[in-house]
Amino acid sequence: MRSEYSRWDGTQAYDDEIEDSDLVDEISDDILSGIGPERALQRLMRRGIPGRVRGLDELSRRMAEARRRWAEKTNTNASVSQYSDRLKAILDQEKAALAADRSDGARLRETQLDLLPTSPAGAIRQLMSYEFVDPRAQEAFNDLVEDIRRELLQAQFGKLMGAMQNVSVEDVARMRQMLAELNGMIEVRNNGEPYDFEGFMQRYGDMFPERPRNLDELLEVLASRMAAMSRLLASLSPEQRRELEELQSAVMNDMDFEFEMAMLGQEMEALAPNLPWGEAAYGQGQEPMGLSETADAFERLGEMEEVEQALRGRHAGASIADVDEAKLQRALDEQAVADLRELKRIEKALEEAGMLARDSGKLELTARGIRRLGERALIKVFEVLKHDRPGGHEDRSVGGPAEPTGATRPWRFDEDHGEISVQKTVFNAVKRSVARSGSGALRLHPDDFELIEAESRTKTATALLLDLSFSMPLRGHWVAAKKMALALHALIEGKYPQDNLYLIGFSDYARRLEPKELTVEGTIERVYGTNMQHAFLLARRLLSEHPGASRQVIMVTDGEPTAHLVDSYRGGVEATFRWPPTSETIHKTLAEATRLSSSGITLNIYMLEEDEGLTRFMDELAELTGGRVFHAAGHDIGQFVLRDFVKYR
Repeated sequence: MRSEYSRWDGTQAYDDEIEDSDLVDEISDDILSGIGPERALQRLMRRGIPGRVRGLDELSRRMAEARRRWAEKTNTNASVSQYSDRLKAILDQEKAALAADRSDGARLRETQLDLLPTSPAGAIRQLMSYEFVDPRAQEAFNDLVEDIRRELLQAQFGKLMGAMQNVSVEDVARMRQMLAELNGMIEVRNNGEPYDFEGFMQRYGDMFPERPRNLDELLEVLASRMAAMSRLLASLSPEQRRELEELQSAVMNDMDFEFEMAMLGQEMEALAPNLPWGEAAYGQGQEPMGLSETADAFERLGEMEEVEQALRGRHAGASIADVDEAKLQRALDEQAVADLRELKRIEKALEEAGMLARDSGKLELTARGIRRLGERALIKVFEVLKHDRPGGHEDRSVGGPAEPTGATRPWRFDEDHGEISVQKTVFNAVKRSVARSGSGALRLHPDDFELIEAESRTKTATALLLDLSFSMPLRGHWVAAKKMALALHALIEGKYPQDNLYLIGFSDYARRLEPKELTVEGTIERVYGTNMQHAFLLARRLLSEHPGASRQVIMVTDGEPTAHLVDSYRGGVEATFRWPPTSETIHKTLAEATRLSSSGITLNIYMLEEDEGLTRFMDELAELTGGRVFHAAGHDIGQFVLRDFVKYR
């Protein structure tokens, strides 16, 4: 087998699918910043994944550039002057035939030709009733009229009229009949009544080589083309537009046809008001273009604009599903379609993996998604700490509560839970069976079972206190703090399932948090106050439920205490805010911290800022409680906390 290699330049296709873990990494910061899963996913769609898949912003930029290049080469100065040379040659041929005729009738005809209007449209209108002397000139004129009719109809109907090679007066009459039936069918449908589309296609299907499958499909194509024609007309000068209208009236010579066309145009504009009806577009192309060719260019331009708007998704209810893949490929290339399909797959992949789910139309992280977020944060932390061996990889297995000692012990019904020692259990069964019956028949008995003896591990109960004040995101600490919290939750749940972790958030009041609350909008509370006293109080109450465990408080904050609890005149307690911090707030916060340490609870405080007031308060807290105080940069908080937790657990 022979293989060829080349440097990847961003345009080649790639076969490796984006892993779910990569997608979690891509949206985690946005989710934890507080914008929620829905907007986080939208941001991912817009920016894409560098080196893997282009986002909607890049695709829309490329589309805008393609649209600009297309408009620049489109000559919007379409007119009927292209027919002037053919008409002049026909007249010269007819005049030559008349010059050879010495009769008075020939002179009269020469005068009639000399008095023709200078505009092609006016001249053709009068020549429609003129009897040519030269049969070749007559044939050339008939061909010219048919070509103009075909050009006008193709400009109006585009590819739908591709099968019509000749357009005679009879063909125009049949076209009029088709338009009348189509308008009637639209009216019937608008009234909610049944209509016969199949019968219509049996009668006029030869006019529509693309064979639309239903009325909606037919009208969609017609509306796109007629909108393009309306833009072409709007781009012409008043003189050009009038000349074109006069030419159509002359060669069609059928007022009923023009009426049916006007009726259809009104229906199309009402059915597709989103199309750019009558919006002029001025290109810079210099190459001459025929009328239908110019209409083709306008239709293609409208198609590009439609795709660009869908890619930008700025209207209400916009969805990536609105982007038409076929139109995107026509405007750009197959790689753009591959990028779009990969973007469409992202949300579906996260939902199928059980990490995202829609509840009442709103996209939310599932419990599995939250756990996955924590696992990824944990992996990133330990990658930085170089905790895993070189070449290590992600491990999702759940750690056990204890390590085996090599010994075994008898199993006691309804008392013991643990791993069965298969070897010792079978040995006991063999020994018992042989001793009792002397036969080789083996039957297990409850007394045969033994469990693997494991050393007892110390249980740990931890209260993680997170500052919810508005300064945390303002100073850029909040995302890193939430990553740390989810990583610690994943570490304990996976490696130390016998341990307990309580998440406590505090601002003016303290409250217990669930991991899911760290992934939704509005976790940060726009209120005044950093009530550490209440946080310490709540932590002490929760940790008191685990008297036999090793207990600790981990606090992460970027400011000194500015609120405390006071007795309310209504009964109970309420928070009071003071800035700068008063001695009462400081005293009550330190008193509650002292109660914690007196209860045998270890305090570990992580300061994310190092201003003078906060440092002075933390020094006093450490001295009174014997706790440890650390200064950690916000982005390093995960490394500090998890490394310390594992080391001293």
